[in-house]
Amino acid sequence: MHLNFEQIQALSLKERIHLINSITGIKPANLIGTVDSQGQTNLAVFSSVVHLGSDPALIGFILRPAGEVPRHTYENIKETGCYTINHIHPGFAKKAHLTAYKFAQNQSEFTECDLQAEFLAGFEAPFVKESQIKYGLNFVEEIAIQQNNTRLIIGEIKEIILQVDPKTSDGGLDLEATKSMGISGLNSYYEFTRLDTFERS
Repeated sequence: MHLNFEQIQALSLKERIHLINSITGIKPANLIGTVDSQGQTNLAVFSSVVHLGSDPALIGFILRPAGEVPRHTYENIKETGCYTINHIHPGFAKKAHLTAYKFAQNQSEFTECDLQAEFLAGFEAPFVKESQIKYGLNFVEEIAIQQNNTRLIIGEIKEIILQVDPKTSDGGLDLEATKSMGISGLNSYYEFTRLDTFERS
């Protein structure tokens, strides 16, 4: 199949959204936890988390345009300056996906989706207790992407919590052992199988 630009644009909006969202392949499945200054927690599923550097340890994620839709994650990060990123695993994947629904500001996705908030002394934002790999970040900066009015949110890792010790021989994480998951498109979830760990040249 070959689609040129005009044919891509001619696709129905639903079909184009699913095609373009899945064409990049499997992306990491994460829950981002935040809290506002009044202590109201928020949790949302994201598949756009990306490593930006290790020294300092910077992680980015893409935030969709706000428009008329409330973006509690963004508002809370800007208000408190911290947030958590939590891997999704098969045991709670369906609950995690439910956080994508639009809840009111005074509703916590932790409660509504039957997930447990976990707090670390000295760090304000909530972690997901069920997650085996999670980390807390402080907001560093945001970069506006003018072409589609999205934002790249950049944070520096301040805390890492590993419920298990899934290290690979080179010190990385074995995502197959932890059963961390990936997302393709908007709503298809995948588990990982590690093929090998190759030496760097």
